[in-house]
Amino acid sequence: MKDDNLLLSMCLVFAPLSLMAIGGGSSILGQLQYSVVDSQQWLTNKAFMDMFAISRVAPGPGTLIVTLIGWHLAGWLGAVLSTIAIFAPSSLLVVAIAYVWHRHPDAAWQKALIYGLAPLAAGLVLSSVYALLQQARGGWIAWCVAILVAGAAQTVRLGPLTLMGLGAILFCALLAVAG
Repeated sequence: MKDDNLLLSMCLVFAPLSLMAIGGGSSILGQLQYSVVDSQQWLTNKAFMDMFAISRVAPGPGTLIVTLIGWHLAGWLGAVLSTIAIFAPSSLLVVAIAYVWHRHPDAAWQKALIYGLAPLAAGLVLSSVYALLQQARGGWIAWCVAILVAGAAQTVRLGPLTLMGLGAILFCALLAVAG
């Protein structure tokens, strides 16, 4: 069995991130990267980016990157505890809020919460995108492709896999032209 201090440390890092994941798992990627690479130094930046790539192509929520990190650091027990730490706190919070929400229908605070959390979620997601693109090895090409794919996602009716494929082709083409 792995060091109990590592398992506890992983839970203490991932559980608060669970409560910050307003807008989904993408909103915490910047802080997750800072925590596991810069602060705790559990992973190298390359290892984090590799796990990020795997978690994006695997089915399921993007926060499954935490399961990969836990598995890498402490095997199966680390994977299980990391997964519980990232999903349990926010799940319990949602249950509590849903209970209160339905007991007070049409309360003014509900509308304030809905409208207040939307820009917060968008800001967290943009912050994570910025942090990930800073670490991407593609440099300015990665930034250009990300902006073009984000724009296309908002204007063209293509599925995410199609956009990923087109983004990869565009990235390779720009890399060939630039390099």
